[in-house]
Amino acid sequence: MRTEAPITRIAAAAYTIPTDAQESDGTLAWQATTMVVVHAQAGGRTGVGYTYSDATNAALVTDLLAPLAEGRDAFDIPGALLAMQRHVRNLGRDGLAATAISAVDAALWDLKAKLLDLPLAKLLGMVRDAVPVYGSGGFTSYDDGRLQAQLAGWVEREGCRWVKMKVRTNPAGDPARVAAARAAIGDAGLFVDANGAYSRKQALAFADACVRHGVVWFEEPVSSDDIAGLRLLRDRVPAPIEIAAGEYAYDLDSVRRTLEAGAVDVQQADASRCCGISGFLAAGALCDAHHIDLSGHCAPSLHVHAACAVRRFRHLEYFHDHVRIESILFDGAAQARGGMIVPDLSRPGLGLDFKQADAARYSA
Repeated sequence: MRTEAPITRIAAAAYTIPTDAQESDGTLAWQATTMVVVHAQAGGRTGVGYTYSDATNAALVTDLLAPLAEGRDAFDIPGALLAMQRHVRNLGRDGLAATAISAVDAALWDLKAKLLDLPLAKLLGMVRDAVPVYGSGGFTSYDDGRLQAQLAGWVEREGCRWVKMKVRTNPAGDPARVAAARAAIGDAGLFVDANGAYSRKQALAFADACVRHGVVWFEEPVSSDDIAGLRLLRDRVPAPIEIAAGEYAYDLDSVRRTLEAGAVDVQQADASRCCGISGFLAAGALCDAHHIDLSGHCAPSLHVHAACAVRRFRHLEYFHDHVRIESILFDGAAQARGGMIVPDLSRPGLGLDFKQADAARYSA
């Protein structure tokens, strides 16, 4: 019989890693990415979770959330999650608060699996052994040569069946960039991501221009807050283009509203934002009920175990920045081969060991 394992400590720290080149999408440009890493301890084991957020989130975890979980049984993840969600009500549950909660929740799931000496995928229950991934980057700051080399590399080196590029910084030049991408990747599936930067009519016109280049996925053509606009585009873009959105769903209600509106062909969710592994699994259950596939957004090493447990799962984003950062900061980070990533079932939990010495130089 299992004995209780009270959580003895939760700690958080932030690490800012420069990009390997200037990066931009349809609404933003950046030169660095910050990861907030959470460690949760109980029963002589340490669980790790993380989110891509602002460095101030480390203090939010340590000062506001940690006291709600410390002393609680490490196996009581639902109770800890509910306590955290209730406690940030007046702070605002979306945005920074949701990402902080997400990192703690992931750390608690990793901790629970380690206490049971199980890989997290086995603890959650696996419906697949491996997770399909698509290469993602293609930043609007790239010239055509860099764009083509990156996209072709994912197809040729990692065996990705699909790749994704950013659009909308230079609308007039986007059709030519899409054509250049198609020339580089052969018959692989081509995705475009506007990060919500188009108006509805601009998005429709761009979709019409894209279809002859074999684009099959249009992500956030308009703001994900414009659910009616997403529904309009889903109904009107030419086949076989699918509409996807959901990376900024911070809670289950956001996922539910999008699905109930019939606004997407594929729902996205991000465990580093949607209240962790718990929120990601709940999003998967909602997708199953609505007969819509779920696609995981970014952070491949965080998602791979949970993605193996979601019934209607399409694929996971193999995002350039996060693949690079996770390899820098973790031993055991997921690496794509043959277009798939596979959870390491020889390691307990998420299978990740934080490389403290390597991370120190990036301390925020």
